[in-house]
Amino acid sequence: MTRSLLLLALVALPMTSFASSFAGTSAGSASGASSASSGSSSGDDKVLLQARDDAAAFVASDGQIRGARLQAALVQLRQSDVEARNASDLQLAKALLAR
Repeated sequence: MTRSLLLLALVALPMTSFASSFAGTSAGSASGASSASSGSSSGDDKVLLQARDDAAAFVASDGQIRGARLQAALVQLRQSDVEARNASDLQLAKALLAR
């Protein structure tokens, strides 16, 4: 258990720059925002927060453990962010953990 947490911490540290840039782009811009997209952000955040445990298991197992909540978050991220469409599942899982 401790070894998994240590591995997770070591893997997540280099991803902080990716996560901060990813978070900045996924927030959108004020000029391009619409009322429909801004109203759904709280539900989107809930899905992403609920996926963190699944993301941790996915990263710690090097992609072997893939939970349903992580799958839902990956779909949501790729639908809402162009950069996320080009990122691997592992990169997105690490970005979720760094949030």
